[in-house]
Amino acid sequence: MVDPDGWYYCQKHQTAERGAGCRAIDRMGPYPDEATALRALDIARERTRAADAADRQWNDDD
Repeated sequence: MVDPDGWYYCQKHQTAERGAGCRAIDRMGPYPDEATALRALDIARERTRAADAADRQWNDDD
């Protein structure tokens, strides 16, 4: 379901979109504002690094 007030990052066009836009498979979000949507790839990288670190920590605890 699309949040009509949410902002999304379109990976195909490398831009922020509000509400309905490109296909869901090409989009990330929703985000609270355009600036955050434009940082979607950075946010995803940060979350991946944090999850990888948590995995390493969990594995090291064994």
